[in-house]
Amino acid sequence: MGNLMTFVVRLIERLSGLTGLIIAWLVFPLIIASCYEVFSRYILNAPTIWAFELGYMAMGTHALIGAAYTLRDRGHIRIDILYAHFSDRSKALIDTVGYVVLFLPVVSWVTLGLWEYWVEAFIAGDRSGQSAWNPIIWPFRLAFFIGFALLWIQGIAELIKCIRFLTGRTKEWNSGNG
Repeated sequence: MGNLMTFVVRLIERLSGLTGLIIAWLVFPLIIASCYEVFSRYILNAPTIWAFELGYMAMGTHALIGAAYTLRDRGHIRIDILYAHFSDRSKALIDTVGYVVLFLPVVSWVTLGLWEYWVEAFIAGDRSGQSAWNPIIWPFRLAFFIGFALLWIQGIAELIKCIRFLTGRTKEWNSGNG
């Protein structure tokens, strides 16, 4: 059972790493689109109708899909005035309670809500309504759902790591991934 849990954690962490790496590249089209918009607006005096919406959608997708990668690498903000001074066992116990009581229930609820949010947009053919471009919005809402689903899966991996440490199946408390 221990080897299976190790395999599951590594598989989830590889998924988080791969999606984080892939989504990191989304910054480059965002930069190109932003530079083109500035050039077009101020040099050619012909602003685009799509740059604003493309920008917030790309940045939102970048942040949401990257959340699982950030959790894997312990990059989320943590107020650790007290936490940093606890023993590894206490840290694992605090994290376990946090994942079970707060993180997983909330992320589960949000993920399910985002699934419904996506389905409604897909069925209705909703459009953004934010600009003259007015693109369909369901791909962006699908990115919301995928981002939170990946975050939930990584949360499961983090919980497994906590439990494995607390039960003595691993000797070292992870301060990073793996």
